[in-house]
Amino acid sequence: MKNLSRIIKNFNKANVLVLGDLILDEYIWGKVERISPEAPVPVVWANKRTFVPGGAANVASNIAALDAKVTVVGVVGKDKNKDILFSEFKKRGINPAGVLCESSRYTTVKTRIVAGHQQVVRVDWEHADPLSGPINQKIAKFIRANIRKFDAIIIEDYGKGVINAGLLEEVISLARKNKKIITVDPKEENFQLYHRVSSITPNRKELENAVRNLKIKDTTNRFRLNNDRLFSDKDIDAAAKEILKYLELDSLLVTLGEQGMKLFERNGHITHIPTVAQEVFDVSGAGDTVIGTFSLGLCCGAKVQEAAHIANFAAGIVVGKLGTAVTNRKELLKSLESV
Repeated sequence: MKNLSRIIKNFNKANVLVLGDLILDEYIWGKVERISPEAPVPVVWANKRTFVPGGAANVASNIAALDAKVTVVGVVGKDKNKDILFSEFKKRGINPAGVLCESSRYTTVKTRIVAGHQQVVRVDWEHADPLSGPINQKIAKFIRANIRKFDAIIIEDYGKGVINAGLLEEVISLARKNKKIITVDPKEENFQLYHRVSSITPNRKELENAVRNLKIKDTTNRFRLNNDRLFSDKDIDAAAKEILKYLELDSLLVTLGEQGMKLFERNGHITHIPTVAQEVFDVSGAGDTVIGTFSLGLCCGAKVQEAAHIANFAAGIVVGKLGTAVTNRKELLKSLESV
């Protein structure tokens, strides 16, 4: 625990670039007292509206809350929601130097209407088409010019078009050439794009679907997969090992909800990390916390097992909060001390 504390205390020395789909999370808070006469739906009496960075922006928010330097790279529209998102960046100390404003797209917004502690409905505004060649080139140019400043690149793939084959190929090549850590919070249909990154952090469902989609040699026969059967623990282990080898990763960290996490390393080591969450209110954004904290640990000299344990403690804190949440070094150190 002393070693983990030492690593966390060094978080402020790290400088991270986060590349991915930037999202503005809007929350409309209120209460329900009646059903609408127009349709069988509840009427929410709204009394508050809040905004927080989501998607790749939430990863950046997690990193900034842990006192590290962070720069975001992505695409927003030329609209009022971009202004709100940039305002949230400023509040949190996030550098938006790599964000492109494009009139051909609009800023991705997810609006959640919450009555009491219950989410009633979510409304999404988004463009999910892949970026055009010229936009890819602008992003790659920014990363190429600045990569030496960063200790790690985090790729946050929410499937909104920013993470695509052409851009990833160049970014991964740049990161490897400059010996930078590169971690990915994956989208299951894009696993084939993550060859030779340092680590990926899928959840259980993403790992299951990725194995089906990748069609790795003998995978279908080995696991006898069908869409109606969940993976057993043995299936999880076998699938993770296959993907680790197939993608030539250094490690793979699978998040398993109430079962905690499992870390798979290239050398064959498997480490199960039980959850430390005391109570769970909301799992929104927990994966963002995991990859942000895990990557920071690696930046600060942690072994992958140490980084995974720190990420587990951080996730245990944020799931105890309502909405898209972050933790800070003080909370994280206190959580370590309580064990």
